[in-house]
Amino acid sequence: MQDKTAFHLQLIMDLIDMKKYPFKKLLIEKDLSEQEYKDLLQLLDHLNFEYKEQKEQGLLDYTSLLIHFVGMLNEKLSPNETILALQQEGYYKELMDEFIFLLNRYNL
Repeated sequence: MQDKTAFHLQLIMDLIDMKKYPFKKLLIEKDLSEQEYKDLLQLLDHLNFEYKEQKEQGLLDYTSLLIHFVGMLNEKLSPNETILALQQEGYYKELMDEFIFLLNRYNL
C-alpha cells in the first residue's frame, strides 16, 4: 500500500509545478510526518517571535536564533535547503532573509 501511495503522490507532484512550492516539495521528499511538520512550524513560530522581540530591542545579530534553528531542526532536513525553501515559498520572510544573510556571512 505504501509503495502505491508513494507512486500516486509522485504522479500528483509531476502534475503540479513543484518549483512554486519548494518547501512543500521538501517535506514530501524528506517524508516528514504531520507531527514533524507541526513541530517545525512551532519551532519557526517561536523563532519568529524571538526575532521580532530582539529586533524591537535593537539587537543587530541574530546568530543565536540560527544556531537554535539548526540545533532543533528535524534530522531529516538540511538547514540550508530548508531555509531556502521556506524563503522561496514566503514563509517567515524576514527571519529567513536574516538566516540567509547569516549563512552567506559565515560561508555556510
